[in-house]
Amino acid sequence: MFRIAIITALAAATVLVFPASSTTAQEALPPAVETTAVEVLLVDGETGTILYQKNPAEPFPPASLAKIMTMEIVFAALRAGEISLETTFPVSEHAWRTGGAPSGTSTMFAALNSQVPVADLIRGTIVQAANDAAIILAEGMEGSEAAFAARMNERAAELGLTNSRFVNPTGLPAEGQQVTVTDLVKLARHLRASYPELYTIYAEPSFEWNKIFQRNRNPLLSAGIGADGLGTGYTDASGYALLGVTEQDGRVTFLAMSGLESERERAAEATKLLRWAHDSFEQVQLFDAGAMIGSASVFGGTAGWVPAVAETPVTVLLPVEAGERVRARIRYEGPLIAPVAKGDPVAALDVLVDGEPVLSQQLVAGNDSSAGSFTDRALGAAKELAFGWVRAF
Repeated sequence: MFRIAIITALAAATVLVFPASSTTAQEALPPAVETTAVEVLLVDGETGTILYQKNPAEPFPPASLAKIMTMEIVFAALRAGEISLETTFPVSEHAWRTGGAPSGTSTMFAALNSQVPVADLIRGTIVQAANDAAIILAEGMEGSEAAFAARMNERAAELGLTNSRFVNPTGLPAEGQQVTVTDLVKLARHLRASYPELYTIYAEPSFEWNKIFQRNRNPLLSAGIGADGLGTGYTDASGYALLGVTEQDGRVTFLAMSGLESERERAAEATKLLRWAHDSFEQVQLFDAGAMIGSASVFGGTAGWVPAVAETPVTVLLPVEAGERVRARIRYEGPLIAPVAKGDPVAALDVLVDGEPVLSQQLVAGNDSSAGSFTDRALGAAKELAFGWVRAF
């Protein structure tokens, strides 16, 4: 059970300490996990807690992981009634040569000039990582790969994938095509939550088309760790990559990683990280909904400060016996300017482990501070001139 000691630091930031026991931080330190992956992000699905990160904003070529963005476009089009699972699209010569049997790449072996239903193209793209399937969908929906890629980028911006750019629907090497592990985890969380029925296809073990049977390329599905998605990728430039999701004992975990040197290393490192995440963390509720966590100064108001309140429970996944490694801080641009209404967003609470933020949650005003009289504003101005205001870090 965490005991909470609150320390106020200057005018614009409140620092909270959560000691689990009297044990020192060094003594409480659990064995650190290490990985050979170059870029990694490991996130708890319920709370959004970052469990492990390494170069999370570093861009790299997505390879076949670009097809996950392709599927988001297709799933959204199905929901909107733009297409149906029974809609058929033709196999053009471009799709056949670039992603089909002659290409030497991942393919579902769709026959040239045949018609393939969307339902099968989806399984070809997901289960077999088929480049021809992704191109057929792109051409069928938008007329060309380039037009479909423009749609991918527009949708990526809407989803907040700020450091990703797509040039084609397959992930085949192309100048300027990039993703980050942060954006991939964000995309995976969206896909799993928004399209649960279609998302289940990611867990299908195999798919057969044109009398050719192929197994799902995701190594996590057979690892016995509750994996239900998503995919893998490889390029000469960035090595072997993976985007995976597991659900064990009611806990969902998302993992994106890149920069591995082999398929074997990718499977081993991903399995190790996901097992570590399951075994080494516990869920802790730090504050109830409505709890006053700190305060924020108000300039020119009838009240000189407002309570900063948790709108929803603050729940975080923390390392077992984390002890004094855990801290928290309140950030805001201060002082706030009156009027401030109860329920207005006023600050953010960051929970930190070893000095690194693992969770951020919005805080709201616990009561009002109306615009004050001329005297109130004059006193506030005098205070700023005399002491200045310490800005949040």
